[in-house]
Amino acid sequence: MAIDVRDLATRQLEPIIAEELDIFERTVAEYLDGRVDEDTFRVFRLNHGVYGQRQGGRAQMLRIKIPHGRITAEQLDTFAYIADNYSRGWGHLTTRQNVQFHFIPLEQSPEILRLMASVGLTSREACGDTVRNVMGCHLAGACPQEVLDITPWAKATTDFLLRHPYGQRLPRKFKINFSGCATDCGQAMFNDVGVVATTRTLPDGSTEAGFRVFIAGGLGANPHPAQALEEFTSREELLPTIYSCLRTFDHYGNRDYKIRARMKWLVDSMGIEELRERIFKERKFLRGARDWPWGIPAAVLEAGDAPAGGTPEATKVGPAFVPVKLLSSDPYDRWQEANVVRGRANGTVSAVAYSRLGDITADQFRALADIQRDFDLDIRITNRQNLALRDLTEADVRPVYDRLNDIGMAEAGAELARDVVSCPGADTCNLAVTQSRGLAAAVGDALEDAGLAEVPGVRVNISGCTNSCGQHHVSDIGFFGLERRANGRAAPGYQMLLGGHLGETEVEFGDKATKIPAKTAPEAVVRVVRRFNEERQPGEMFQTWLARSGGAKGVGDTLSDLDHFPTPDVGPEFYVDYDETGPYVAEVGDGECAAT
Repeated sequence: MAIDVRDLATRQLEPIIAEELDIFERTVAEYLDGRVDEDTFRVFRLNHGVYGQRQGGRAQMLRIKIPHGRITAEQLDTFAYIADNYSRGWGHLTTRQNVQFHFIPLEQSPEILRLMASVGLTSREACGDTVRNVMGCHLAGACPQEVLDITPWAKATTDFLLRHPYGQRLPRKFKINFSGCATDCGQAMFNDVGVVATTRTLPDGSTEAGFRVFIAGGLGANPHPAQALEEFTSREELLPTIYSCLRTFDHYGNRDYKIRARMKWLVDSMGIEELRERIFKERKFLRGARDWPWGIPAAVLEAGDAPAGGTPEATKVGPAFVPVKLLSSDPYDRWQEANVVRGRANGTVSAVAYSRLGDITADQFRALADIQRDFDLDIRITNRQNLALRDLTEADVRPVYDRLNDIGMAEAGAELARDVVSCPGADTCNLAVTQSRGLAAAVGDALEDAGLAEVPGVRVNISGCTNSCGQHHVSDIGFFGLERRANGRAAPGYQMLLGGHLGETEVEFGDKATKIPAKTAPEAVVRVVRRFNEERQPGEMFQTWLARSGGAKGVGDTLSDLDHFPTPDVGPEFYVDYDETGPYVAEVGDGECAAT
């Protein structure tokens, strides 16, 4: 039964949360009255997940943290209410398993934060120089390949670090991701701390499950691959190790130069060996800290972290997996082939609900809440801006498909070619120079028109600037926005990258292929996807095909005819960005938490 969200304000909150929200409300009022200066308030609101938009004024973006992507029906109902009553009728799923709402009136943000707190959510430390949302594989606990269910580990890490003194005023933001196996659907390999479940063989021949911790990765304009901290970290030492990484970053991160303040830059300034040694030294003496988190956390002991079991060869939606080519003409059959994950030992099934551009309307939020209740599902946000519906039975699959189809979320190919990922771009972001969301929609439409939307094994990611919030570096086909000059005019353009890849505890960043006008980028994607689809060998990965087809530069050279700007009188559309009506202007404001 759906909740009446208006009744949530009457719920009793934990004292620490109630006090925090009182301080937030009081500070917002003091800022609006001119009693708190702009710089102080900016740091304050960012630490509470309230982010300025390029439109300026009091319109804000509110980012809600969803630890390891797990979300409840009650929370979905609350999102619908927020979308309808405070935002523009819809919310946005991010690549870090957050939910964002835009054009939130600043003066109404305190009441929204109270609504969220009443259903167990917070935006605390969702922005700013803090420990950001702790991510986890959306199939954790349901994946046939996992070594451990990382769900309780991600929760324990969230609980330990949320509101922790070390996580409030870091040199820069700090990101933690978990994966249950080397496939790395949780994207551990380009984060400050990436945790991948693994095993080691003991002297008696038995195996021990634990983790491999990777450190100092990051995207942004200068991507760095995460590097292994040590070969094996035991379950008892995982949380102390993560905490030691955070403390080391706090001690040695560059507080004087924000552009080079992320943990990845410590590798450049001191070298990976010295960074490792400082982390190990911190961990060795951590026992003396008041909050030494030794041992297996209570959340793990209570929930258990045993793997789901099943057959590793079973169908899986993941970055390193290429499913069979979709052949059926029946939409339901195609959806099953592309969106349904089977193989768990107890026979349950997971399905991916498609969210175009990561956007979900208020009506869709409400319908998803009803689906979750009716089928008793565990729902998690994926890092490709979709929703994984878990704990289905075989009997549930068709009725769930029908329900999703009714609300426009049953497209086959979620997480495949159709599923173009984009950051918000110049729609709301201060740093973006192009309308990446508009291009993403155009690319999706072009693939649909060409009959290529359901091609497996290829993914497209788009960012509106170099900062890689759209994760263009790790996608098969990536774009980042840039200003082009042609015929004496400014015009929206993109750098195309090819060959980004993540999996098997390795990451490869895409190589530059060609620069291209925004208006011809969809055709470029269609050409590349068509070639891959026609030339690939059975089961061949995009990276393998690319390597034998001339690499990024070789394939990019075949698109050189698309890098042409007609004169403004012949092709005026080349000088107007997607979703805009006037001439293109690259307006960049002050960044508040760019992905550098």
